[in-house]
Amino acid sequence: MNHEFIMYVGPMFGGKTTRMLSQVERYRYQDENVFLFKPSIDNRFDDQKVMTHTGRSAEAMLVVDGWAVRSTIDKISNNRSCVVAIDEAFMIPYIGEVAIDLFKRGHTILVSSLQLSSDGSAYNETAQMFPYATAIEVCPAIDPISKTAAYYTEKYGGRNDHEIEVGGSEMYRPRDWNGFFGYDG
Repeated sequence: MNHEFIMYVGPMFGGKTTRMLSQVERYRYQDENVFLFKPSIDNRFDDQKVMTHTGRSAEAMLVVDGWAVRSTIDKISNNRSCVVAIDEAFMIPYIGEVAIDLFKRGHTILVSSLQLSSDGSAYNETAQMFPYATAIEVCPAIDPISKTAAYYTEKYGGRNDHEIEVGGSEMYRPRDWNGFFGYDG
């Protein structure tokens, strides 16, 4: 197996998880050992599964931080290279450091994550992984207002801050450049 570090990034509703799950299926079809992780705080659709907005799902292991991913892989991989798939990586503290370490140790890494917060700042965990990625697929959504490609996530509900707050379309929407940066006119 070629060792890869593939990142699927973009705004909410861009199909990042769907694309990552498709790659997970490809590796499983090739009889690779694949381990799928999701942040324990992400309970939007299901407590135990990674689920897309369209209902596609896969069983996952819940983790509170990157160290839990490394510990799990060390226990269950039997020192053999495997595929480590991480959904919503931006929500998992220390996952950047851990994913890089696992990649350097010969594991293939798949990541689905926002790269930017709703205030336009980069998520540290995601930014930390970018230089190690062997492929980065930016997955745009559709801006519900302009109906054009959207690369940013606007927060219009929930708390008034831009810290991580788990939510869906009741709180977030994809926006194009004009809508996100306020140049609609």
